[in-house]
Amino acid sequence: MTTSRRRTVLAVIAGAAALTVTATGCDHSPEPAPSSDRAIQQQIDAVVEQGIPGVQVVISDPERGRRVLRAGVGDTATRAPITDDARVRIGSNTKAFVAAVVLQLVDEGRVDLGRSVEHYLPGTVKGNGNDGSRVTVRDLLRHTSGLTDYVAAGGTKPQDIKPGQLRIGVDEEPLGTYTPAELVRIATSLPPGPGAKDKAVYSNTNYIVLGMLIEKVTGSPAEEEITTRVIDRLGLKDTYFPRRGETGIRGPHPRGYHRIGEKRVDVTDGDVSWAHTAGAMVATGADLNTFFTALLRGDIVSKDRLTEMKRTVPLDRVPKDGYGLGLVRVGNSCGKEVWGHGGGIPGFTTSGGVDPKGRAVTLTFNHVAMTKEAGEAVTRAVDAAICGQ
Repeated sequence: MTTSRRRTVLAVIAGAAALTVTATGCDHSPEPAPSSDRAIQQQIDAVVEQGIPGVQVVISDPERGRRVLRAGVGDTATRAPITDDARVRIGSNTKAFVAAVVLQLVDEGRVDLGRSVEHYLPGTVKGNGNDGSRVTVRDLLRHTSGLTDYVAAGGTKPQDIKPGQLRIGVDEEPLGTYTPAELVRIATSLPPGPGAKDKAVYSNTNYIVLGMLIEKVTGSPAEEEITTRVIDRLGLKDTYFPRRGETGIRGPHPRGYHRIGEKRVDVTDGDVSWAHTAGAMVATGADLNTFFTALLRGDIVSKDRLTEMKRTVPLDRVPKDGYGLGLVRVGNSCGKEVWGHGGGIPGFTTSGGVDPKGRAVTLTFNHVAMTKEAGEAVTRAVDAAICGQ
């Protein structure tokens, strides 16, 4: 967004599959579109009818190759579609990258999942009932820590912001730049929530702390470790972690929109340091498919660590899903075993997963669903894409 029209919005990093995305308009393929593609197209068209500007679906199939479906537009001013190579903010999919690095460190014997946060980051999680000695690395990874989400309760006006809350709901006011330590201090200025060891209570704070842990153990910022250990290793040329203070999206990308009051506002550009290792990354749908396929194939972490990632507990936000260690078993109507994550950040929502045959899908929306009807349409579109052939 321009300097003269800088606006901020209520920041919500949606958890795994809580919000999802789809698209239409196949790219050129030697085979006719299967009936499942037609069903997906119908569902993403329905999403656009509910007020979401545009949807893209990227399907990476080991048998049929890659194809792209889309609906609507990527820019409401120019009416240009979302392009095949569009980069978007991927929100909480970032958590899966963070988890992969942490599990690599476990494989290397540098991190123990059963050790406490206090052991690795002395004095970081404390105060107001928060106690890092009672929170393990495993708790952080699967959201069983009980730590309050630092973005859970932002208001929309300055007078609505309570002490200790991140000011991310103030229209016409820049967000500013945050450090991970500042974000954790915001969370620990509030009492812990009703954490339970047998249920994932989603909190972005967990993954901010994990980013700090990665830096403490390796001596390098988490974003550098993610880049060298995962992005470069897999050749994800359209995936990156934004630099501190960076506001735009590099390369081709659609505009991202969010509703503030009765207005649809372009929120594409902005400092996302407040999301950091909980949701700041940028990628394409194709790169996300490549990443999750490689992770589930065992190319990033060992077989034993992958097995641990797949040990799930029920997820509070989406009861049909199970949350593991930064990896979600995505519920669906066809009974497939599908693994992924998903993410929402003002302007964009991404969702999808990989099935046992290696068919990977990522749906991208350039607007977070703000109504029940839109949310239901998105859910149907995601389900159609996951259950397709």
